[in-house]
Amino acid sequence: MPIARRQILRTASLLPLGLASGAPRARADAKPVLRIGVLNDMSGTYRDVSGPVSVACVRQAIEDFGVSAKGFDVEVLAADHRNNPDVGAAIARQWCDRDGVDMIIDVPTSSVALAVAHICAEKNKVYINVGGGTSELTGRQCTPNTIHWAYDTYMLGKSTGGEVTRRGGKTWFFITADYVFGHNLQDEASRFVKEAGGQVLGAAAYPFPSTTDFSSYLVQAQASGAQVLGLANAGDDEVNCIKQAHEFGLTRTMKIAGLLLIITGVHALGLELAQGTILTEPFYWDLNDRTRAFTRRLQPKIPSLKPNFEQAGCYSATFHYLKVAQAMGIAEAKRDGRATVARMKATPWDDDAYGSGRIREDGRNLNPAYLFRVKSPAESSGPWDYYKLIATLPGDQVYRPLKEGGCPFITSG
Repeated sequence: MPIARRQILRTASLLPLGLASGAPRARADAKPVLRIGVLNDMSGTYRDVSGPVSVACVRQAIEDFGVSAKGFDVEVLAADHRNNPDVGAAIARQWCDRDGVDMIIDVPTSSVALAVAHICAEKNKVYINVGGGTSELTGRQCTPNTIHWAYDTYMLGKSTGGEVTRRGGKTWFFITADYVFGHNLQDEASRFVKEAGGQVLGAAAYPFPSTTDFSSYLVQAQASGAQVLGLANAGDDEVNCIKQAHEFGLTRTMKIAGLLLIITGVHALGLELAQGTILTEPFYWDLNDRTRAFTRRLQPKIPSLKPNFEQAGCYSATFHYLKVAQAMGIAEAKRDGRATVARMKATPWDDDAYGSGRIREDGRNLNPAYLFRVKSPAESSGPWDYYKLIATLPGDQVYRPLKEGGCPFITSG
């Protein structure tokens, strides 16, 4: 993206986005207003993973909930955190202190996710993280204001790491993004590789987010003699690693495990390169009648695209938040974020994107996880028909047990 356009985007993205458009407007009817801030990567490596489509999914939840008939209004703000915890923290503080934001959502990049969690706890705002992978959000750095919605590194490591090892990939080498998420993902996957009878032969961490040439790391991986290359990264980095691995001929001797390879990455790669990969996602647009119905409603907002699990998770979490805020009363939901999160935990959720489930005491959303195999070109019936379902993993089995997390405000369980 040209620099000038990036600057325009970053400036514009700090402006409130109402249900129609423009800045907050005076209302003669004086309806109460909830303000939701969507904080993510609008211009970098995770733009296609989150970005404007996450904002569109939040808007779709507001539309599907029928806010206009419920006696209150919702305004949506969006901003680009540039994968920088200082930038993300500054935006979160501005939203809480000046702009009256009641709930912050999405926030990929684990270092940013953790910074924003502490600000929302300090300011007593609702924080629903969808995009950050670190399991510390419900572990040692959990807060009573945080809900972790879609996935985490423990879930990915247990599902993809363990399953690839059980299917014969016994020796691993990791290429890892050098920040919280990457190291958490490598650590969790390594644990389940070993529990499944495998070995980790080595790892290489690369500077994030400034790396585009992965050749030296791929050479190390190839020299290790490992059967599996585990990619502990995401977004453009993961896509570039897989492309360059094919160019190096590495796939002739190693199997690639994309530990957070999701459908937008598969689309960017194409089935010729991605076929046969086993991966885990908590949502697939073509999973069932409800996911297809949700995607049809959203489609006019994102022509030629399909939502991925993070973007759909923003829909699911927003829908639940609106349901609980209405039940509590908007004034009370705005007054006390911690009480709102507690009510969300006590209320089962249900929506077309994620199905149904519940939120655990530590804030871990216990949505199911789905193990998929990427189809070959011959198996696919057309664009975005990419996955074959292998297994469904219940949320209460695939996430870290409550007693192992170390969440400081949980005194029992």
